[in-house]
Amino acid sequence: MAAQCSRCAATLRLVTAQRTTARRYLRFAALGDSTTVGVGDPMPGTPLGLGAGATGQDGTWRGWATLLARALDASYDVSFCNLAVSGATARDVVEHQLTDAVDHHPDLVSLVVGLNDTMRSTWSPAQLRADLLHAADRLTAGGALLMTARFHDHGAVLGLPAFLRRPMQRRIEVVNAVYDEVHAAYGGVRVDLATCAAVRDRASWSVDRMHPSERGHRALARCFAEELTAAGLSVEPPRAEPDTDRVVTWREDLGWVVTEAVPWMGRRVRDLGPWAARAAWDRVPVPAGVRGRTPGRSAAGGEDDRVAVGDGDRVLAVRPARAVG
Repeated sequence: MAAQCSRCAATLRLVTAQRTTARRYLRFAALGDSTTVGVGDPMPGTPLGLGAGATGQDGTWRGWATLLARALDASYDVSFCNLAVSGATARDVVEHQLTDAVDHHPDLVSLVVGLNDTMRSTWSPAQLRADLLHAADRLTAGGALLMTARFHDHGAVLGLPAFLRRPMQRRIEVVNAVYDEVHAAYGGVRVDLATCAAVRDRASWSVDRMHPSERGHRALARCFAEELTAAGLSVEPPRAEPDTDRVVTWREDLGWVVTEAVPWMGRRVRDLGPWAARAAWDRVPVPAGVRGRTPGRSAAGGEDDRVAVGDGDRVLAVRPARAVG
């Protein structure tokens, strides 16, 4: 019988029948934002509404991580701990999710976060890099297999106007570059969403177009299951077909535009608009350095204060602070 993690924001107790043979015990912790919470894939029997349930604790959402945990439970005794929270940034993961995840002593851990960072006026490539590297370092220190993702052009899925889509995509490219560095340093498995056919399928997205639908969550769970199988784990991918293949109507789409998209666009214009205007001038100089702490250590064994040097969006290099300026 799978064990339960008492300290997690949301825990799935996977109850199975008695077995005649012992199975490997597998601890799985999931960190991230609303996609890992499962928003867009309501638990069977719950309303479709997207307004409630910041975490999966209330049983509102299922999502790709829960689907994957259930798939793993066919071969392992799984203790699954979902710490994800809607709206979380990489900094939120470090401050509010990381400790509980480490305390769970996971064998398998997912770190899928960063899109919320790209849509904030507080965007900092150096801070993002420091947070993701720090999280990956702590999560894998105990030997956990790390699961990450490279993001697709989310602005295209949302149908954003070009002046917002271009700066958002450039920021997503920065996030992907950091995940490339994380993967190179800590290994594990990852899914490249830009190459996933389901991303381009409208049926893979919920009415808000920001979160996967049940079909989309199943596609993501299947992608990770395939990567885990290639890494040597025994996991049968969840089925692709949803419980109910619900089609979003034009009335729901229109209602979303009026009640959700317009206010969301207003908030994002305030955050991204000034940056987009500046970025339109390719030759206008932007700050040459962005200060931020990295999880690197000095020769003496202590933390080393460093500077991430870039062009305002890309992290081009990281070196000790004393070498800058």
